[in-house]
Amino acid sequence: MKKDWFVEWFNTDEYLNVYKHRNENDAECHIRFLLSKIKLPSNASVLDLACGAGRHSILLAKAGYKVTGVDLSARLLNEARLNSEKENLDIEFIQSDLRQFTASKKFDLVLNLFTSFGYFETDEENFLLFQKAYSLLNPNGYFVLDYFNKNHLEKNLIEYSEESNENYIIKQERKIVDQRVNKKITIIRNGNSKVYFESVKLYESNLLTLKLKEFGFEIINLFGDFLGNEFDEISSPRFIAICKKK
Repeated sequence: MKKDWFVEWFNTDEYLNVYKHRNENDAECHIRFLLSKIKLPSNASVLDLACGAGRHSILLAKAGYKVTGVDLSARLLNEARLNSEKENLDIEFIQSDLRQFTASKKFDLVLNLFTSFGYFETDEENFLLFQKAYSLLNPNGYFVLDYFNKNHLEKNLIEYSEESNENYIIKQERKIVDQRVNKKITIIRNGNSKVYFESVKLYESNLLTLKLKEFGFEIINLFGDFLGNEFDEISSPRFIAICKKK
């Protein structure tokens, strides 16, 4: 498994094909749900950390917020810029590794959605996200972490899946090794194969809550999905923490 697998994988057209099921309707539901739980001023500034192709950033800008999106992938940021230009939106998109990202301004809301946490090799690197989010927030600002629920994933891991359309065959193999969920993605097009990898560290929910509090956050709500169900350690598919900077 390549250490920095995300550098190559997120910079490919194939990534957008594999995750095309993450559509606009999903994003709209997520943002509508989060905004119903968070009291933001009408001119709030929002930071979307690991914004990808900008689905959430665009919806937040449409809602009238001042949005900054940060991602490592030039390919995804290009897609985000094109999509925002089509909507005539003024969004600042910045290419940066989350570990190195700094900003001269503070934000009212920092988002980290769609399991964009746990990619790095060490706990120190991974939990740097919490420290960054805290330092980049205004007083009483909010941080949202959307991550999978380790217990649910371990019990419901789909070890192999395959899908195809007129252009691609996408095969995905998943295994849990050394407290990481590893995925091998094989994409076959016109008889040619390309192989990519994903690897995400598995963290227990009680450790995540402990770390969030250690970095200074107050956890306002803990949800197990975007339907508003309370987080359950065993059955919830997601770990969605809405936190406030004390």
